[in-house]
Amino acid sequence: MFPQHFTQTILELYGSNGAAWLESLPERIAACERRWSLTALPPFNLSYNYVAPAVGKDGAALVLKLGVPNLELLTEMAALKIYDGRGCARLFECDPEQGILLMERVLPGRPLAELADDKQITQVIAQTMQKLWRPLPAEHPFHPLERWTGGLKRLRETFVGGTGPFPNHLVECAEGLFADLLASSPEPVLLHGDLHQWNILSAQVGADLCVCSYKALDPKGLAGDPLFDTGVFFYNPPPDLFSLQHPESVYERRTRQTAEVLGADPQRILAWGFAECVLSAWWSYEDHGHGWEETLALAEIVLKVKL
Repeated sequence: MFPQHFTQTILELYGSNGAAWLESLPERIAACERRWSLTALPPFNLSYNYVAPAVGKDGAALVLKLGVPNLELLTEMAALKIYDGRGCARLFECDPEQGILLMERVLPGRPLAELADDKQITQVIAQTMQKLWRPLPAEHPFHPLERWTGGLKRLRETFVGGTGPFPNHLVECAEGLFADLLASSPEPVLLHGDLHQWNILSAQVGADLCVCSYKALDPKGLAGDPLFDTGVFFYNPPPDLFSLQHPESVYERRTRQTAEVLGADPQRILAWGFAECVLSAWWSYEDHGHGWEETLALAEIVLKVKL
């Protein structure tokens, strides 16, 4: 009933709990339709959650999102409530226990990744970051970066102090950068945590809906150095990167351009970007056992950047 890659991902991440959730998913969707008087349409391309457009009883364009209940969905809900539609899709309803969100459908909703010009993509991502960074509430559920970036400790534990198939020089460099960056971080803010070109959609705004802006999707909800968000863009490269003669030039330009928009230190942006490439590779290894080699190749490219 569901795409094979989607069911495989859920089973890889959640095992028997994921299998039970997949079996119950059709009834969960039907329950949402009854609960909120909506009609769920065929889903979007599925990855880690079931996400589908929906139509409310008043004709409102909505998005229904269901996931295996987990902490990331809870922090996403909390972040969306704080954003309240400013720079991010608006959350209308949620059920934390069931892992369900009902949100606005951003229209026309073209992914930023569909733009051909990576300079324009970089500009929009940097500007979107500025819209989303918020002071943290006194009490909040958001992951501190110290915990979020702790995956490399699990890598060491997995390989009994070594680095297994991960090149030692990449892991050691990333570990050192994470330690330095976390120790020198400014006052923490609310971060999106997964801000890349597929998580930003075109959005019509204004009374006549003729002004096009952009809104983000799927915030992780993290707490820490704002420039952490710049690193996510590093392990989401343009599609032709590996065919370029000097792919490091893309990262040099992205780094300088982002630093100029944000008024930030380009060396710090580059450091976050490299370290997060290595961390993302480990996440792929840990969660799926595949897909990590290409991300490590990105880290090697980033090491060649000269600012």
